Amino acid sequence: MIKRKEDLRIVFMGTPEFAVESLKALVENNYKVVGVITMPDKPAGRGHKMQFSAVKEYALSQNLPLLQPEKLKDEAFLQELRNLQADLQIVVAFRMLPEIVWNMPQYGTFNLHASLLPQYRGAAPINWAIINGEKETGATTFFLTHEIDTGKIILQRTIEIGGNDNAGTIHDKLMVLGAGMVTETVGLLLEDKIDAIPQEKLIKDETELKNAPKIFRETCQLDFGMTVENAHNFVRGLSPYPAAWAELKFPELEEPLVLKIFETKPEITAHNLKPGTVISDGKKEAKIALTDGYLHLISIQAPGKKRMNTGDFLRGLH
Repeated sequence: MIKRKEDLRIVFMGTPEFAVESLKALVENNYKVVGVITMPDKPAGRGHKMQFSAVKEYALSQNLPLLQPEKLKDEAFLQELRNLQADLQIVVAFRMLPEIVWNMPQYGTFNLHASLLPQYRGAAPINWAIINGEKETGATTFFLTHEIDTGKIILQRTIEIGGNDNAGTIHDKLMVLGAGMVTETVGLLLEDKIDAIPQEKLIKDETELKNAPKIFRETCQLDFGMTVENAHNFVRGLSPYPAAWAELKFPELEEPLVLKIFETKPEITAHNLKPGTVISDGKKEAKIALTDGYLHLISIQAPGKKRMNTGDFLRGLH
């Protein structure tokens, strides 16, 4: 029998800011959140001061019961989770759950994923959609199952990726869109109106699936063999975090510098310069020669400095 809204016991699992908006939507819509699971605190910064996750900060502000397990298969944690007697678990930007966890509640566990599944399964869907030059992306709620990001789809919503969007702007749009989808999904469940679709029905050709693997520092290095458009998308897809980077030799400097690149402007034009060559007027503008044109540097960060526009950086070299 489907429960009434006021009786439905929900456990929420998530860690970063992206997840807070969904938890907040549940709380503000008067759902009964009986527990919040988030990552253990970790030391951060120079003083190695223990840092709380964004979800923990919000949970504490709302006096929500909080669990921070090191291991999700730990028997003590599993018993605490059972004691919460959840009817439903909701996961937003957390970690891979063992079956003993996702299979515990009577209504199962659903996840909010920041892509249009089955495309961009993996840890960094927002980044890879932009890096690959997609014109749209979206969010999906789906039931958890054995293989990561493969469960039956409940809801999907689409948003456009504009020419000036980057990973930061799309993150914020999907964070808000996704929060609404989480409460809508719970509402459908309470009304017994969920008609979940197996992802296999949406896959015409397995070879057309694009993945979204975790991003590491080496992933973020700009390849001078890229086209201008691909390089511009690469920078947008990694901005503002973790940020694309390149080792660049400015005419004004004797040694090359490793710079983070946050914002660029593409210029497609023929030239005969070696890709990776930096051209600068020393005052306002600097651009990198690529295979089919130039990538103008708009916003960058030098080692030990703050992010700044390229003009300020160039004037600081004199």
